[in-house]
Amino acid sequence: MTDFEKLTTEVSSQQVLIIGDVMIDSYLWGNVDRISPEAPVPIVAVNRRESRLGGAANVALNIQAMGAKPIMCTVLGNDEKSNEFVDLMKAANMNTAGVIKSDERVTTVKFRILGNNVQLLRVDEEITSPLSENDENALIAKVEELLNTTEINAIIFQDYDKGNITQRVIAEVTTMAKAKGIPTTVDPKKRNFGNFTNVTLFKPNLKELREGLNIDIKDVTIDELRKAADILHQKQGIDIVFVTLSEKGAYICDYRTAEPRQVHVPAHLRSISDVSGAGDTVISVATLCLALGLDIENIIKYSNLAGGIVCESVGVVPIERNRFYSELEMYN
Repeated sequence: MTDFEKLTTEVSSQQVLIIGDVMIDSYLWGNVDRISPEAPVPIVAVNRRESRLGGAANVALNIQAMGAKPIMCTVLGNDEKSNEFVDLMKAANMNTAGVIKSDERVTTVKFRILGNNVQLLRVDEEITSPLSENDENALIAKVEELLNTTEINAIIFQDYDKGNITQRVIAEVTTMAKAKGIPTTVDPKKRNFGNFTNVTLFKPNLKELREGLNIDIKDVTIDELRKAADILHQKQGIDIVFVTLSEKGAYICDYRTAEPRQVHVPAHLRSISDVSGAGDTVISVATLCLALGLDIENIIKYSNLAGGIVCESVGVVPIERNRFYSELEMYN
């Protein structure tokens, strides 16, 4: 069976646990035809509202769009917006067993106000401080419960620097995953960059790689990327380093064999509308490919292609599986 056949026929058997920062993406659309007499700002006459699952929940949407089963594990506030978030999950037919509500948190909401199809303002309602010890205990206990009662094929850490992922959460979850032989993948941010140790696959973008390792990669060459990957492998025990490079494609280095394998793939020529959410798609497809045991070259090829496809859509959208498979078949 080819890797393409394996992905298309066996992905539905995969169940993925996603740990990270979730949010509601709230949109208010309207028309602008005058300026406020109170201040030099436009008045938006709202004609449509929409709330979407955002942050790490977009990874769950991508996992689901691929035909696999996501379980979102996160700590929300014990507030009205957390009820709205759970309702959005239920409307999307998602498993809500991993959602925890805390009186110490606020559910993150990003309000975007658009007038005449132009974003005029964004208002963020959130807490970005790390989880309290009580909330850490609750999150770790929930992960342990899910690992002991559910067959989990992979775990994704999706970090948006909103506090759900802490050094202790990382350490205890990766220990549990290793004991059960479950691969762990990471889409990092700067605050926890160095705390991810002994994970299977680590996927920073080029900016995150530079900032996380505090190195200056001027020329994006295979040699420079290999040096950075070697540092991550040696310092943090990373098995697979995967770096997304925007218009320069993507790079991967696999240290699971005696002689590390590295692959660079170019970007696909596309009409780019919006890069938002592309990283969520890349980590989702890469994780599913890894869990299914696909070759490292196909892991990077398939996930790089998927990330490029979602960039053609405006806004954060999950991958369209049928289109992805159609392009993948031609690509193969």
